[in-house]
Amino acid sequence: MTAAAVAEAAPALDPALQRYLEHLRVERRLAPRSVQMVHDALQWLQQAAAAVPVELRQVQPLHVRRWAALLRERPLAPRSIAIHLSAWRGLYRWWGRQGEVQINPVEGVRAPKAPKPLPKALSVEQAVSLAAFEPEQGDPALRARDHCMVELLYGSGLRAAELVGLDLRASEQAAGWVDVADASATVLGKGRKRRSVPVGTGALAALRAWLEVRGQIAASDEPALFVSKRGTRLTASQLRSRLKSLALQAGLPTHVHPHMLRHSFASHLLQSSGDLRAVQELLGHASIATTQVYTRLDFQHLAKVYDAAHPRAKRRAP
Repeated sequence: MTAAAVAEAAPALDPALQRYLEHLRVERRLAPRSVQMVHDALQWLQQAAAAVPVELRQVQPLHVRRWAALLRERPLAPRSIAIHLSAWRGLYRWWGRQGEVQINPVEGVRAPKAPKPLPKALSVEQAVSLAAFEPEQGDPALRARDHCMVELLYGSGLRAAELVGLDLRASEQAAGWVDVADASATVLGKGRKRRSVPVGTGALAALRAWLEVRGQIAASDEPALFVSKRGTRLTASQLRSRLKSLALQAGLPTHVHPHMLRHSFASHLLQSSGDLRAVQELLGHASIATTQVYTRLDFQHLAKVYDAAHPRAKRRAP
């Protein structure tokens, strides 16, 4: 049986699996996208078990290893295989705590190692030129909005979801907001963890300019800080589209997306300060190991400076 054959039919998810998803959604408070990824992984598991056939609670490590091999043959990227295995492992741990299974058949089964490419960041000059760029044509209100979004993405290192989740005012229902008086933004990051980040003078000036014209396009009852031309909350997809267009207009030589500005924020801050812990806090990383990737970017930057400036850097042996 091939992985494609497993994926052909997609029956409704078993009620026991649905209960686990509800546990993740309600008790663990996983983001909708994360819940959807777990759903897809569990659906694949259910179909694979039915094809053997074996009851889900009777699955053994040999089954899991075979299914992981099938995913590789599909072919599925190492990261996607890791997501499947993680979802299965979580299910069996949950069942184990409830006494429904004696062993976790996924423990010890590991996904193939994936290459870890460095995050792509703009140079300081490119990032600053994008933040300062103001198109000569287009709706002035939308131009002010776009400028403010770029300033916050690069100046505060926000994720796309954190930016579009900002509300005009602070409230218990708001995912995030900007406090102009305090020069800070409060956002809801991964794991539904709140953090506050500083907002620079450039972003504050851009925010004031945007707030002056926001009422021209925003619906009267719309709580979102950033809205589309229809007056409703801007989506992450619309943000990516606007940023890509703005970067092309600014003449940047690469495709720019919101996370690239976050990478640029972290890389440039680390180059200037060398304070890895501070960068971790500002980015909202749970583990400093996640932040350490920027030390590799920092070394890459130093290596380029060395190659360009040192008289013996590029000497080749005869």
